[in-house]
Amino acid sequence: MEDMTNLKDVIIPERLSKMKDLQQHKLLNDIMRDFLINLIDYQDNANKKLVERVFSEVQDVESRYDIFVTIAQKENVSPIDEFLFPVFPEDLEIKEISSLDILDGIKKGEDIKLSTVFLKCGYTVIREIAKSARKFSGEIITDRKSHRIKVKLVQNKSYSDEVENIYNIFQKNSVAWKTLNNPYLNKFFDVILTGCEGMIEEDEEIQEINFNLEEHEQYRLSDMVLLWNVQKLNLKSDGFPMPAIDNVNFEHSISLSKLGYENGYLVDVNEALVKYIKRTEEDLIIISPMELASTWDILKIAQNPEEEKRKTKYELVSNRRKPGFINRFAQKQNSLIRTKGEISRIANSFDVSKYFELISIDILQGKVGSSTTYDLNAFIVDDIRIGNDKKIMHLKFKSDHMDNFLIHDHLSFIVSEIQMYFPEYECEGELV
Repeated sequence: MEDMTNLKDVIIPERLSKMKDLQQHKLLNDIMRDFLINLIDYQDNANKKLVERVFSEVQDVESRYDIFVTIAQKENVSPIDEFLFPVFPEDLEIKEISSLDILDGIKKGEDIKLSTVFLKCGYTVIREIAKSARKFSGEIITDRKSHRIKVKLVQNKSYSDEVENIYNIFQKNSVAWKTLNNPYLNKFFDVILTGCEGMIEEDEEIQEINFNLEEHEQYRLSDMVLLWNVQKLNLKSDGFPMPAIDNVNFEHSISLSKLGYENGYLVDVNEALVKYIKRTEEDLIIISPMELASTWDILKIAQNPEEEKRKTKYELVSNRRKPGFINRFAQKQNSLIRTKGEISRIANSFDVSKYFELISIDILQGKVGSSTTYDLNAFIVDDIRIGNDKKIMHLKFKSDHMDNFLIHDHLSFIVSEIQMYFPEYECEGELV
């Protein structure tokens, strides 16, 4: 295309300017204007259309399902936000534990959850706290007296369970799963009451609960909520279901005109009631044996380029890949990856890749003690390859952002995504 442009704009005018015979100059100029230049313009347009067609064949459909995550204090979460939503809406509710609940738990010998805290620290510290059975001192102050207590920290699993639930919904909708970059997920801990000095009476009113995490107290943040761009909706199909092409099932359509065409949509379904789900530009179509119009549980994954640039107190992160034809094209290929260059391309294809540089890749017989990453897709079961038989793919990275308390979590995301391409290895990462 560039050669044709040079021919029209540079080469032809240059050749014409060198002709001394004015009559020949005029004759050749007329020929160029009436035939050759029109031919060049036609070829230019044809080339542009070809390029547009190639790019349209490799549509960036995957970006509709990019998931963004951050945290915020309860009081700063807007109930009318159209981009970020609490993972669990009930997290915004004020929860108060009663003396009756504590008394009942003590009598039954059960652990009692007092609250949930967020620990703003790196993964290496989180890992040690999660492994520890350490107990911390505190007190429950009632309207009558103060009771000394012992508490322990237990990693909150409700958010990781919800990620697994989302993964299963992706599978039901036949949408390719991309590792969720959620560096905040493993930093939520439940504060569990393990012992209380003296008996709290049923009619005592709890006024305050205090505890001290000692050297970890500096990391503690209270009343934090995990937010993401996933909204749960219950929507009714539009109009009457239409018979499907098999004359057995029915097509239930949900218009996306008001919801937004740019967003991703997943149907949380009972597989017995849904045979197939397809997405057109304007509608979400559910193929089901149900003859009557019904309501459906829909997950809307909101995409908004303006909101993605929002300034948040805590980093707004995502599993979004960098825009570009090569990344989009590579996702459509099923070729085996066997080169360091291709692994490097994967490692550098995400927004958070800006924090890292891949240094080396080593295949080892056993694990290395210096590894500081974890598997974000641990819930995906590999029934074919047994973990004990896998060799270790040890990836070394360097970073200039070691002061970022999320740095090991970001690296774990990248390594977990590489792991998806290499199920025959167990991938682990190290910052050097």
